[in-house]
Amino acid sequence: MAVTDEAIEKIKGMIVSGALRPGDRLPKESELAAELGLSRNSLREAVRALSLIRILDVRQGDGTYVTSLDPQLLLEALSFVVDFHRDDTVLEFLAVRRILEPAATAMAATSISRDQLDGLATQLDELGPEPSVEELVAADLDFHRGIVAAAGNSVLCSLLDGLSGPTTRARVWRGLTQEDAVGRTLREHRAILAALRDGDPEAARSWATVHIASVEQWLRSTL
Repeated sequence: MAVTDEAIEKIKGMIVSGALRPGDRLPKESELAAELGLSRNSLREAVRALSLIRILDVRQGDGTYVTSLDPQLLLEALSFVVDFHRDDTVLEFLAVRRILEPAATAMAATSISRDQLDGLATQLDELGPEPSVEELVAADLDFHRGIVAAAGNSVLCSLLDGLSGPTTRARVWRGLTQEDAVGRTLREHRAILAALRDGDPEAARSWATVHIASVEQWLRSTL
């Protein structure tokens, strides 16, 4: 194991064991290096690496702290990596969304509030019957983000938020080239919303699956 990797593992072990908790300040560099049996250079590299993935927060002039370790914060690193996807992996991203998002939509059917439902309905009403493709795709992201947030699982919400970006261009492309893509998307949104209002998890799951699968199937046939 490389020296820096060993240092990362030792700091990780302190956090996992509870020796360092969210919000805790790390001991001084010299003290921590001696405690862990590391050189100060390898410790410094480990701290730099862990700060990049939001495990540690280096505050100039103050010290280094363990972050809140909230899922949304930690999964920001995933969003960064996802931005480097290749065009030939878009189908794979859609496949993962097809697995996760219907499950989140089913969860939301039993937990979404009336105010949240009314907010989703207002979004659809304000969009109108003939939005531009760009308006529809932006609204589509907000619509699904609102539903997943209502599911009440912050990890699932962060994962799906990170996975949505790579499929945006495919959705715009579909809207521009497939006949009635805009109308179909609006009808599917209404069907999902109706299932949520009925508190029907399986209907919500089914319509969410149809909605995502239709984009995936179109892209497969186009490619």
